[in-house]
Amino acid sequence: MRSEQEQTVEKKSSNPIAVSIAPWSNVSIQCYDKDVPPFVGAALERLYGNLFSSLAYYRIFGGADQASVYVVREGKNVVCAWLFRRHHNSVRVINEGIRIDQDDVIRFTNYIFATYPTVNVISFHAVRPQMVELPMPYQRFNCLEDMVLTLPSSADSYTSSLGRSTRSYIHRYLNKLKRDFPSFSFRVLTPGAIDESQIRRIVDLNHLRMASKGKESINDENTTQRIIQLASECGMIGVVMLDGRICAGSINYRVGDNYFLETLAHDPAYDDYRIGTLCCYLTICECIARGGNEYHFLWGQDEYKSRLLGVQRDLDDLVIYRSYLHMVLYGKLAMQHAVHAAIRQARMWVRSTRRRNNVGGKMVNALWRMVRGIRQAKS
Repeated sequence: MRSEQEQTVEKKSSNPIAVSIAPWSNVSIQCYDKDVPPFVGAALERLYGNLFSSLAYYRIFGGADQASVYVVREGKNVVCAWLFRRHHNSVRVINEGIRIDQDDVIRFTNYIFATYPTVNVISFHAVRPQMVELPMPYQRFNCLEDMVLTLPSSADSYTSSLGRSTRSYIHRYLNKLKRDFPSFSFRVLTPGAIDESQIRRIVDLNHLRMASKGKESINDENTTQRIIQLASECGMIGVVMLDGRICAGSINYRVGDNYFLETLAHDPAYDDYRIGTLCCYLTICECIARGGNEYHFLWGQDEYKSRLLGVQRDLDDLVIYRSYLHMVLYGKLAMQHAVHAAIRQARMWVRSTRRRNNVGGKMVNALWRMVRGIRQAKS
């Protein structure tokens, strides 16, 4: 069933430019050209519950300018809503991080190719295709991973499901922190209580932490402003307070019943307390208490994510061509995607090999350190 919000705001929607109704079913397809009707926001949250398929994210971080919306209904219920942009001879689906089923992909592809005769290529980025085969030529390759924790019904259940060493780790360092800092507290802030200074403190800690590793944070002033804006709408901030100061914090967003980690940071002065991992653990327990369904650590196979039971969920790029002839005509594009896929596979191989405690792993680690040293020397 559609939410009440969907049903209310749909009355104000603009008229779709195209309607296709299959006479043998109650399935209808509508396309809103360069227009995002008000009902779409609630539909996206209900259908996908993903930060990277939400209007709030697109509105603040960009990426959906001049977007059109493809909507599939079964009766009156919206069952699929994909935003896309059309540029010359191609269509790029904007929704990311979502599961896409084979039937939906085929229906969308047939619709786009029939509606826009000049479009010859359709692309999806960072999605989870659930399909065996398509009737048209395509390329599919892994581009990202999302580390995801399916949240149990209680914090006690979650703690019990952690590995024995991890439970001991959390218990030991949390007790040490409380013993050495009697003022310790963990606070959770949501929209209305989130202050810009709190966001900036966590971002500053991220800069400090990255600098201690000889790296540079990607959170510049422009990104920080966007984080502040999005957090004021759907944020949940968890902070570890010591002597009245934020010494560790996590910036998260809630979309539907799912939570997404933006930034986890701590003061390197408290490394001996593993305060960053503790902050993340306490944040997850709070998400469980609030009825969360999934906690997304997002990209990167950091050790703490696996320790806290994050499971890798692969995200793929999918590129579909009108015909094999068009795949040949767009050979340069097809080759670019093939090269990107090969580079991604090479990076994944290096990453997995470096973790092995054998001769190959040691050789790759030595080569990796040498390359990093050369880069640092040049910079």
